Amino acid sequence: MTQRATRRPGQFVKPAHWSNDPPPTPRAAPVDEKLSPTRYGDWVKNGIAIDF
Repeated sequence: MTQRATRRPGQFVKPAHWSNDPPPTPRAAPVDEKLSPTRYGDWVKNGIAIDF
């Protein structure tokens, strides 16, 4: 089995747009109860989601 490279070659130059900062954490999406598909009568019947 071939060993995986763990270091970049010595001549490698990091592009200017690369950063060492960690990626930002995602924000929680807002929940709008008025637009929820389970709020409409034809999508929920006796507490069970239907019509999918």
